[in-house]
Amino acid sequence: MSVQAESICPLSSDIFYDILRRLDGATLATAACTCASFSSISKEERIWENVCNSLWPSIKRDDVRTLIRSMGGFRKFYADSYPLIVNKDLALVPLDSFLEYPEEWSEADYYEDLEEYESLTPSDLVSLVDIRYKDKPIFSKVLWGISESDALGRWFYNAPFHIDLGNSDVNGNIRKVIITGEDGLPLIESVDNERKEGKLWMELQDRLRLSWIIVNTKVKQAANVSSFIPLGVQRHWPSDKDFLVRFGSVLPAEDILPCQAVECILVVKFRMVNDTASGCVNLELTQVSMQLEDMEGFHVNGRNSLMVLKKALSCRKSRNYSEVLESCNLYSRVRSEIKEEKMRNESRIDKMCILSGIVAVVTFWFCIL
Repeated sequence: MSVQAESICPLSSDIFYDILRRLDGATLATAACTCASFSSISKEERIWENVCNSLWPSIKRDDVRTLIRSMGGFRKFYADSYPLIVNKDLALVPLDSFLEYPEEWSEADYYEDLEEYESLTPSDLVSLVDIRYKDKPIFSKVLWGISESDALGRWFYNAPFHIDLGNSDVNGNIRKVIITGEDGLPLIESVDNERKEGKLWMELQDRLRLSWIIVNTKVKQAANVSSFIPLGVQRHWPSDKDFLVRFGSVLPAEDILPCQAVECILVVKFRMVNDTASGCVNLELTQVSMQLEDMEGFHVNGRNSLMVLKKALSCRKSRNYSEVLESCNLYSRVRSEIKEEKMRNESRIDKMCILSGIVAVVTFWFCIL
């Protein structure tokens, strides 16, 4: 029996490996807890490299693979990048704290540690972006640094933070990304029909997925700043041929900005184009961008954005996507409450000004009489 057992063991390991390499990351992590053999095999980097490649085609480049290995390997990269950012602490913050927003803050009020800020530059950040439609990769891009920072120079730190990936592919080549009926897009005969039926709108909401991983090469950390599932889809007025699909997350901004959190807004833009060959309407990808906005709806500048993104790499994350969406919806509700409260305050001030004016007029005429 011992001879047979020894001959079966290598075969069993091969079978186990072949089984585990076919699993997705979440199932693989669960299987690793079932027995010692699965636990040992699941630690192999080759398995986690396959998992990461299936999720994020953008990491297949040699320079990105080298970066991931320097960060601790594909298993750690998956653990950092698969869960999404969750920030539900806003519910515990009194509304008055958001309304007391100073008009002017000194630099010392913004930054807890200026030396920490000085140690972070745009070139330290890498963006790994992947878009899927019906679980099929349609766009992948790797951006080393922040391209706008090169053009703006030192102005970048005070200018509104913005990253626009354009429509180039993972290798930097300009190419058109078009979703057609062959990809499973609903057949629409004209733009007018789409306005009435809204099939493309619903298709983007239900089938489009975005992953945007930020890597800090200096501290060897990564985080996915996307909601993965769209937070909303809207028409881009006035053309009415463009769809803006919004993804994002709520990032902590304590000790960086007067507000408690900022919104990372990721926009994927599609344009409806007529296909003369088929006579149907296709969707062409025209923009993939990121920007950060504070509670007031103002764009966050480059300096503060770098600090916020660095803080986001170590904040709370979750594999429960519904919890992530709840976090984003909570932020929207708080921002709406702030806006409504400010409108009420302004209305009260206007009424007081009007009343003061009436009193002044009455007093004036009373004195004359």
